[in-house]
Amino acid sequence: MKALRDALDKVHPWFAKGGPLEAAYPMYEALDTFLYTPGEVATGSTHIRDGIDLKRMMITVVLALVPVTIFGMWNVGYQANTAIAAMEEAGQKYSLDWHYTIHQAIGFTNDPANHADNFILGAIHFLPIYIVCMFVGGHIELIFSVLRGHEINEGFLVTGLLFPLTLPPTIPLWQVAVGIAFGVVVAKEVFGGTGRNFLNVALTSRAFLYFAYAAQISGDKVWTAVDGYSSATALGRMAAADPEAGANAAMQSLTAVQSVTDKADTTTWDIWLNSFLGVIPGSIGETSTLLCIVGAAILIATGIGSWKIMAGVIGGVIGTTLLLNGVNMGSNPMFAVHFWWHLVIGGLAFGLVYMATDPVSASMTEKGKWIYGGLIGFMTVLIRVINPAFPEGIMLAILFGNVFAPLIDYFVVQANVRRRVARYAAT
Repeated sequence: MKALRDALDKVHPWFAKGGPLEAAYPMYEALDTFLYTPGEVATGSTHIRDGIDLKRMMITVVLALVPVTIFGMWNVGYQANTAIAAMEEAGQKYSLDWHYTIHQAIGFTNDPANHADNFILGAIHFLPIYIVCMFVGGHIELIFSVLRGHEINEGFLVTGLLFPLTLPPTIPLWQVAVGIAFGVVVAKEVFGGTGRNFLNVALTSRAFLYFAYAAQISGDKVWTAVDGYSSATALGRMAAADPEAGANAAMQSLTAVQSVTDKADTTTWDIWLNSFLGVIPGSIGETSTLLCIVGAAILIATGIGSWKIMAGVIGGVIGTTLLLNGVNMGSNPMFAVHFWWHLVIGGLAFGLVYMATDPVSASMTEKGKWIYGGLIGFMTVLIRVINPAFPEGIMLAILFGNVFAPLIDYFVVQANVRRRVARYAAT
């Protein structure tokens, strides 16, 4: 390692101000500080010293995303292999694309009982999406850093992983490139880069794709990576259920894995448990509430994610759900959905853990975090229940919360000022 340190120090003058490669300094700095602690640090008693910097903070978030990423790849393969097995048994026609050509070329046979088979197939679908996202978004960040003469910030390490995890496995790669380019430029760089964006970049990218290319990111045919196979998400099925049956009875139409043939002996508990574990169709990394809890524990333990925001979202979801459960709307089965369903289906858990807690776009004040989280929870359930055309609500709810976060903080600060003025006047 000393040899590498010496090599980096030797070429440093080439990239320093006045050197022949001055314009490429952001690339040198990014590599240097990724491998080693920055050599230039604040000194003096006026500075607060901490053991974690932006780079280490972002790497910690990435580590917290590892469990949902690994499970997401397995689940993508499992859903696809299970669908193939069901279609073959039923004699239905289906077609397999280049992902399966690679999968079969390395010796796998689409066996849903083989965990390695499932994981490799899921990885073959996920990794190209991730690579395209990192390549396009990373180069955009590099271009802006060079033009501004700034170092490359590490915020994209998180965005570049979050965005692919919010997408269905069937998303065209060119749309991945367009979506991340839009998010990085419009939601981040035009405002000055990392730390100055008021919208979550990954969610802005996904929202752009949803409204620009809705057919490839919604509906029943995008969640399972088998061409010709249709499988709605749990939220989609609940929204389309028979109003007379009620939401919980409608869930009985789902299978234990919510992807293949119906099973008469499937109980509501079986379906809820599989939804909690994440063995259901959905976006690549959003299905497992259990592993989102693991990620939340990591973020809270390291002080990076705010437990107040997470608790605020959950409180908002529970309160709003209980309120709507008391409203008799027979034409809309979503009014009957209980909060314990809302908490385990869709991208709610993923969003409240990894996106609502974004330190840049979330509320900064301690009281504001509770209000901000509660607003997101309220809006999530409201969108899911009231808007039949958009059964998922966490994405728009968080973006809505991002817009109001500065206003929430403003009123919290002003309320504190008024209380202190009144207390001072009383003395």
